[in-house]
Amino acid sequence: MSTAAKELNGWDVEKIRNDFPVLRQTVNGKPLVYLDSAASAQVPQVVIDRGSRYLQDEHSNIHRGVHYLSQKATTAFEGAREKVKRFINARESRECIFVRGCTEGINLVTHGYGRKFVGAGDEIIISAMEHHANIVPWQMLAEEKGAKIRVLPMDERGELQLDQLEVLITSRTKLICVMHVSNSLGTINPIKEICHIAHKQGVPVLVDGAQGAAHLSIDVQDLDCDFYIISGHKMYAPTGSGVVYGKAEWLEEMNPFMGGGDMIKTVTFEKSTYAALPNKFEAGTPAISSQIGLGAAIDYLNSIDREKAERYEAELLAYATAKLSAIEGVRLIGTAREKASVISFTVEGVHPHDIGTIFDNEGIAIRAGHHCAQPVMQFFKIPATARASFAFYNTKEEVDKLADAVQKVIEVFA
Repeated sequence: MSTAAKELNGWDVEKIRNDFPVLRQTVNGKPLVYLDSAASAQVPQVVIDRGSRYLQDEHSNIHRGVHYLSQKATTAFEGAREKVKRFINARESRECIFVRGCTEGINLVTHGYGRKFVGAGDEIIISAMEHHANIVPWQMLAEEKGAKIRVLPMDERGELQLDQLEVLITSRTKLICVMHVSNSLGTINPIKEICHIAHKQGVPVLVDGAQGAAHLSIDVQDLDCDFYIISGHKMYAPTGSGVVYGKAEWLEEMNPFMGGGDMIKTVTFEKSTYAALPNKFEAGTPAISSQIGLGAAIDYLNSIDREKAERYEAELLAYATAKLSAIEGVRLIGTAREKASVISFTVEGVHPHDIGTIFDNEGIAIRAGHHCAQPVMQFFKIPATARASFAFYNTKEEVDKLADAVQKVIEVFA
C-alpha cells in the first residue's frame, strides 16, 4: 500500500486494514474495494477469534446451567452486556436488552410499548427519511389500534425541518421515532434537540441508532433519548447481535415482546409472572456467540482512537463528495451540512443497478437500490441510488477508484 493510504490525520489505515482479513482478497482479479459498510461493516480478526473461542471452548446455554461451561458462557454473555452499557453510557446494564438487530429491537418497542400505551386516535411521529424498519412496525400498530402516523418532513438537502416538530406534537402524540443517521442520505439528525422538544411535551423518543453507533460516540444519558436501538453488524460485530437501550422506567412498564423460557419468574396454568430486567425481554436461547462477538467488537472500537477515526471518515467523505461532484452527470442525493460517511448518487441516464454491476466488475462493492427507504426515493423523485459508504478501513485510493469507476459507467452508457 502506498503512503497515500496513510495521509489523513495521521490515521494509520494500513495497520487498521490488517485487522480485517476480508479486505485482503481480490474480486474479478482486482483488489476488493469494500464500500458497503452501511449495510454490514466488516469484522476484525479479534472478533472472529472471540466467536471461534466461544464455540470451541465455552459453548453452552446460559443463565440456567450450574455446570462449568454454562457458567463460563453466562459470564462472557453478561460481560458483553456490561461492555454495551459503558459504550453507550447507560445508567444500568439492565437497561440494555439483547436483540438480533435494529429491526427486532424496534419491533420489541412496538409491541412492548406501543400495544400498551397507544390507543385509538393516538399519534406516532416518524421522520421522512426513516428506514422501513422504523416505518412498517408503526404502521402495523396504527392499523391495529386505530392510531395515526404523522411525518416530520425534510428539505431538499435531506435535513429534517425541526421547526415543524412542535407543530406536529399534540396531546395525542405517544412516541417520536427517528433515526440518528440516515442510511440512505448520511444525514446526522440533531437527536438531543429532538429529545428536548419532545420531552417538553411529555413525549418519549425512540432513536434508530443502526448507523449512529457505528460512526459516532453515543451517550444515551446526554442525548436523553428514551430508547436507542443498535445493530451489531453495522459496528464490526457478527450478524444476529444488537441492543435495545431503554430507560428503566419505561422497560419496567412495558409488556414482554415474546414469551418463553428465561423471561419468567413463575408459571402456572392460571398465570405467569415475568422476570426482572433485562431477562423479561429475552425469551429463549439468545444468539450467544453473536452477542459475545458484539462485546469483542466494542473492545476493538475502544482500542482505537474513536475521535480520530470519526475525523478520518469525515475527511474521506469530503474527499469523495468533491471527486463525485466534479463529474458531469452525477447527482448527489443528500447534501446535509452534518453527515456521516455515506454518499448516495445517481448517474444521468443509468440505472443504479447497472452502476453496481459495472462497479462489481471492477472489484468495488457498493449498494444499489432504494436502501429500504422508498419514501426517501419518492421524495427525490428517483427509483433508487448508488450508495458508497465508508469506514475507517477505507482509503483515499479507494475513493479514487470509485470516481474512476463512475467515469467508466459514463463511458459505457455514452
